[in-house]
Amino acid sequence: MKVEGWLFLGCGVFFGGADVVYWYTSHEPTGTTALALAVGLALLTGFYVLFTGRRLPLRPEDNPGGEIAEGTGEIGFFSPHSWWPLALGLSAAVAAAGAAIGWWLFLIGMLFTVYSSIGFVFEYYRGEYKH
Repeated sequence: MKVEGWLFLGCGVFFGGADVVYWYTSHEPTGTTALALAVGLALLTGFYVLFTGRRLPLRPEDNPGGEIAEGTGEIGFFSPHSWWPLALGLSAAVAAAGAAIGWWLFLIGMLFTVYSSIGFVFEYYRGEYKH
């Protein structure tokens, strides 16, 4: 995870330099603030990845002398197909349109967004309380 952490920190440094140049040439507060937030996001992510990477075991891609065969095996479970992301996106779009049209549509969109989020999270939940 060292490579990813240093990559994010490098992006934060780049965004910081770009932010200073942008502010100096434009004196525009909105873009300067947006770039400053990008700096914060990149630095926060980089430090988090480096901080948690020290506590995890060494991955094959972090080993400079690692072989390709060391990375074989199960990576994780990936859903082959799911309709919940589509439902979540549509309900979030209704909620966003409701913010511009009216509160009644926003509340309906948020209701569907919460329902879609719950369905998406518990899609593969199997146990005593399965749905």
